[in-house]
Amino acid sequence: MSRLGKKPITIPEKVKVELKNDVIEVSGANGKLSQAVPEHLAVKIDKGSVLVEMKDESRQANMYQGLLRGLICNMITGVVEGYKKELELNGLGFKAVLTGKNLTLTVGYSHTVTKTVPDGIKVVVGMTQDKIPTLTITGIDKQAVGAFAAQVRAVKPPEPYQGFGIRYAGEKILRKAGKAASAGAKK
Repeated sequence: MSRLGKKPITIPEKVKVELKNDVIEVSGANGKLSQAVPEHLAVKIDKGSVLVEMKDESRQANMYQGLLRGLICNMITGVVEGYKKELELNGLGFKAVLTGKNLTLTVGYSHTVTKTVPDGIKVVVGMTQDKIPTLTITGIDKQAVGAFAAQVRAVKPPEPYQGFGIRYAGEKILRKAGKAASAGAKK
């Protein structure tokens, strides 16, 4: 039995939660999100809380109960606060340019890489005090923000020898010793 899935979710002020045709809709100051309710579950909305209940005692219902509760919590957090991922472009000549809905990355290839920013996602190109280009990806949908950040990072993941590449802000890269370090140790 999912213990966390049984807990009720408190609805903050200025957030509206509705159930229409097995689709739960959460709307707030930042926008509106919706999620389909699986057939094994029932959602009950009281005055100030949402409760996810199982219709039957199957294994699938047990798994979906905790999942749906987590998704509803993420939707409520998204419409109230939003989500943010920060990326750093570490490398000589690395830069990012945002033109309309197109993000153009210059990251050491012979060509530029262009990514289209999905709807509901906002990208801000900036610079740190150390002159390192940064990207701030924000939005109300946690999955969409994380997926787009992962797509941008996958263009040039950080490599372990010099540390060049696109990394999340604060991400630690395990560095390896190069050939020069291992050749000097053999003497």
